[in-house]
Amino acid sequence: HSLNAAVKKVRSALDDDSETPRFVETVPRRGYRFLYPVGEQPLKSAGTSDTEKSAAALLQPIATPRVKRPVRLALVLVAAVAALLAVLLAANAGGWRDRLRGRPGAAIRSIAVLPLVNLSGDASQEYFADGMTDALITELSKIASLRVISRTSVMQYKAAHKMLPEIARELNVDGVVEGSVMRSGNRVRIAAELIHAPTDQHLWAETYERDLGDVLKLQGELAQAIARRISVQLTPQQQARLGSAQPVNPAAYELYLKGRFQKTTSFSTSRRIEDAQRYFQEAILQDPRFALAYVGLADCYEELGSFRLVPPQAAYRPAKDAINKALQLDEELGEAHSILGNLSWRYEWDFPTAEREFKYAVEQNPNYVDGHERLGLFLAWAGRRAEALAEARKTSELNPNWTLSLEIAINYHMRDYKTLVEVGQRAVSFNPTSWIRHFFLATGYEGSGQIAEAIREYQKAIELSEGNTDPTAGLAHAYAAAGQRASAEKILRELLQKTKTSYVSPYMIATIYAGLDDKDKAFEYLEKAYQERSPDVPYFIKADLRMDSLRSDARFRDFVRRVGVPR
Repeated sequence: HSLNAAVKKVRSALDDDSETPRFVETVPRRGYRFLYPVGEQPLKSAGTSDTEKSAAALLQPIATPRVKRPVRLALVLVAAVAALLAVLLAANAGGWRDRLRGRPGAAIRSIAVLPLVNLSGDASQEYFADGMTDALITELSKIASLRVISRTSVMQYKAAHKMLPEIARELNVDGVVEGSVMRSGNRVRIAAELIHAPTDQHLWAETYERDLGDVLKLQGELAQAIARRISVQLTPQQQARLGSAQPVNPAAYELYLKGRFQKTTSFSTSRRIEDAQRYFQEAILQDPRFALAYVGLADCYEELGSFRLVPPQAAYRPAKDAINKALQLDEELGEAHSILGNLSWRYEWDFPTAEREFKYAVEQNPNYVDGHERLGLFLAWAGRRAEALAEARKTSELNPNWTLSLEIAINYHMRDYKTLVEVGQRAVSFNPTSWIRHFFLATGYEGSGQIAEAIREYQKAIELSEGNTDPTAGLAHAYAAAGQRASAEKILRELLQKTKTSYVSPYMIATIYAGLDDKDKAFEYLEKAYQERSPDVPYFIKADLRMDSLRSDARFRDFVRRVGVPR
């Protein structure tokens, strides 16, 4: 009942091995390739069956020259199978088309969209294929009754030579969507196929072609078609969301995809954010009504502030303006509400509003992994461990290979340094280029009294982050804890000098003074951080071990009370 079974019989007849093939090679996620040299040799007419004659007519241009008869018979069999399948599919005899496309009994409640293949023949168009993959994941993620694997987890399978059942087992999903995208000028063609992964059973396939300006609508139609095929129940609200896409300026959409691609592929924090920011700004100039471009721009500004690359107000004001504009255009954008939650939490210090926005974001987009991570992080910060761990489990279901970041944050805010070291070590081994993971591992080491190990990890975090002030301040504090006061003071002098030419968070300077036991100076810089509404203050003040020397001081308790951090 399938091409797989026919090829298996061919291999059996030829005593061929799928692992070390001599004749028929499996091309993962594509099909089969005949390996043996081919040429021209007419078949004898005497004694040849009708089947062989019809097959010979198909094979005449590529018949095998002077090779052993088993190879010729294999070619005949392959051609006969192909001809038979074509006839049966055309006639739909005996329900073959339904069997080949899949029976309706295959239940799918979880799905992964594998990276769409770029068929343009132009490697510079990879950003477009990745963007289409990301957009389809986003559309399917709006369906509450379907678990959709995040972009981060599926992108590791780009160009991977793995069979679909193996990929499905690794991602723990029932269904897989794979396909291709080809873009020619302002025309886009997407071919997609839905497969019941455990049985490798093809359930549905369709090709869509649209103008680039209608691509958002195309993505919604594709998501709806998949939902119908797997009999997923859509609420009226979800149906409306999937069908509500507005036309977009083609140039704006292309710029938006370039911004998204830049933001998720560059290793340099500052270059990644700044290049993406430029693309989003240009997209907005091309189409001022394109809501997603405003969300991307707001995300860039928020990150610039959170990573201390610009002063807080230089990040907060344009981020808030961009998010407000996005929500004016589409008030139900889950991504926008999630960023608004971050702005409320870290810049406005409005914690009830932050929680409300985080929760609304995941209600609107139940499979939005960044939204669940932000909510989990906020709950951990608020001391609600059980709820934070529930979000971590949800994140693990959506992002099976990238769950450690949230586990790290939960243990950091809980000050569970022993577990933080264990999780941090696993996280660093999995992604050794992430400076944030090295930073939190260093914090775990320092909190556990392993100062030498902490110093080593802080140094690595500084190198990978291109000198971010957070691990720099952490290193200075660790030096002070190790009795290397001169080294700590040297870092402090360098940061104070840097304040004359660029932004340095006063909170980070306060942590170094606290480590050097200069409490008056520490409180002086904490007050500066309070006055500028530093996003570092609400995020770090509860759990930061660098502030431990100040916690018994009445001035510190008054400071925490003014910030409004919950106990």
